[in-house]
Amino acid sequence: MTPMFLSSVINGDLAIDAVGVAKSFGSVTAVEQVDLRVRRGETVALLGPNGAGKSTTLDMLLGLVQPDRGSIAEFGLNPNSAVDVGVVGGMLQSGSLVRDLTVREIVTMIASLYPNALAVDDALAAAGVGDLRGRRAHRLSGGETQRVRFAMAIVSNPDLLVLDEPTVAMDVESRHEFWRAIRRFADGGTTVVFATHHLDEADAWADRIVLMAGGRIIADGSTTEIKARVGVRTIRATLPAVAVDELAAIEGVHHAERHGDTVVITSTTSDIVLRKVLARYREARDIEVHGAGLEEAFLELTAATAASVEVRT
Repeated sequence: MTPMFLSSVINGDLAIDAVGVAKSFGSVTAVEQVDLRVRRGETVALLGPNGAGKSTTLDMLLGLVQPDRGSIAEFGLNPNSAVDVGVVGGMLQSGSLVRDLTVREIVTMIASLYPNALAVDDALAAAGVGDLRGRRAHRLSGGETQRVRFAMAIVSNPDLLVLDEPTVAMDVESRHEFWRAIRRFADGGTTVVFATHHLDEADAWADRIVLMAGGRIIADGSTTEIKARVGVRTIRATLPAVAVDELAAIEGVHHAERHGDTVVITSTTSDIVLRKVLARYREARDIEVHGAGLEEAFLELTAATAASVEVRT
């Protein structure tokens, strides 16, 4: 429940309103120009290759780094104020816990900083570390440490969660448990912005994808919209005894490869290519046609941006 003195501030539609944000470190430009608006209740995945500016952007959202130019408002507050009063919670991918404190002591210490904190045991349970409450920090595994960081992020009872590579060091089961917990918060109206290298996480859990490269946002939309930006389709068929070079020579084929008796063909004109394949190879069977996945879209869009940067420089 939001403190009364904040209710008039955070009732607006925008959780994040970042305009013209840029940040450099010496001669290195980390974020060149970012305009980002996130509505309340959205779950947004921030994707991009290493050096795209994702972590710097998240650090600015958390008030850890100040932009060189531009402005950031979160529920109408600047990031430092939003964090201070507990409406924004953050989870970073690195940083040590106080090694000799127990998990419950650490989360209790964080809860004491905020006026509207969750009950500590509720935060521990929501983060899946209730059974670790008595364990000291230096005895936690990497995945357990990440879940404790999550408990620290949510104990302030935030309206916005900012997460940087939150599932680093987690095994597959822990990752699924973590995202189920995030979905429970999102279903309750919490806004979530997260960066990840696990594209499957973004595809499965995000309402919206923001793709960064070269310090800029190069694509922004639902996972379906991002995939549609790439016109490549994949044709799979059982087709033994046909040379890959022969398939690659068909007009409209971008690439062809073989996996045992299965051939995989990529093309932007899949309907035309498929008709040619069927006319030429009547023995083809078990045919499937798929649109580009998020990984293909990610690779093609970021590669196009990298090529554009090379041309400009």
